[in-house]
Amino acid sequence: MTSHSTLADLGWTNLLLGQLSLAELETRLPARVAEVHRDRLVALSTKGPLSLTLPPSLSSGSVAVGDWLICDEGRRMVDRLLDRTTCLARRAAGETARQQLIAANVDTAFLTTSCNADFNIARIERYLALIFSGGIEPVIVLTKADLDDPAPYLDRLRPVARDVPALAVDALAPDLSERLAPWCGRGRTLCFLGSSGVGKSTLAAALTGRALVTAAIREDDAKGRHTTTARALMPALGGSWLIDTPGMRELRLSDVAEGIEATFSDLAELARQCRFSNCRHEAEPGCAVRAAIEEGTIDSARLKRWQKLEREDRWNSASVADLRAKSRQFGRMTRDITKKKRGRWEET
Repeated sequence: MTSHSTLADLGWTNLLLGQLSLAELETRLPARVAEVHRDRLVALSTKGPLSLTLPPSLSSGSVAVGDWLICDEGRRMVDRLLDRTTCLARRAAGETARQQLIAANVDTAFLTTSCNADFNIARIERYLALIFSGGIEPVIVLTKADLDDPAPYLDRLRPVARDVPALAVDALAPDLSERLAPWCGRGRTLCFLGSSGVGKSTLAAALTGRALVTAAIREDDAKGRHTTTARALMPALGGSWLIDTPGMRELRLSDVAEGIEATFSDLAELARQCRFSNCRHEAEPGCAVRAAIEEGTIDSARLKRWQKLEREDRWNSASVADLRAKSRQFGRMTRDITKKKRGRWEET
């Protein structure tokens, strides 16, 4: 792990400085989380890497790679986390309503897909909603441009990611670092998001100079195995930092309503022009969304994807109690319907 001479090199800002008291400025050491382990953290500071223990009030699940904290250097213990400027989080697997942190204080997220069977508009929109909700700048990177013509893929992106930069690359090309350089720079933090097998590890190797760990790609669906197994903060091109993240098999969205609206800003703007504020965009009179679909300026499939993500977000954002209450309500409704049907059968 590389040490740096200044906090600015690590991504420190005046917004972070403003969170410290005078006493903390004098007696505590700021550091940035580079690795999260079950019982400890590895953090970077102006004095080099530190192995820090967590206080009883703080669990490792509440800390993300990229977080800033202040610590007691002598005791090698975390005092507290500082507020994040940006954050990536998804709903954890299982039935709980817990969020799983992915990365913190990221400036740019490279949403990575490839010019093959992995390319999926619905998945791209899902990732964009996650990125926008975290307050992060997205950039779409199309890999494997040397194996297929990227033009049709870029054409398919334009209607769904109009204001998002998109570039098609050969991940092994010598000019790759130069093409990604506009988003790099001293203290900036980057991450790659996307499925396994789309070239994230190759891109990360180009930016960090680290050796690439490869895994086979299945020919039937263009998917690969995870080559990154844990998140880590690594020095990268131009003084930037890269949070290398594993490919995600499942991306469950939660509390990303703003991100969904930003991703589907064209539909959200049209919806505000509908005659009725609660328009469902089905057969209501004065529906601006349906009018745009009939005119051919909006794809009806995009409307369905928007509505699906909104429903999913509302459901996943509910608390455990809400989920249980909804399940009970659904059970009662099912029983009532069954009773009514039985009553009709008995009458006949």
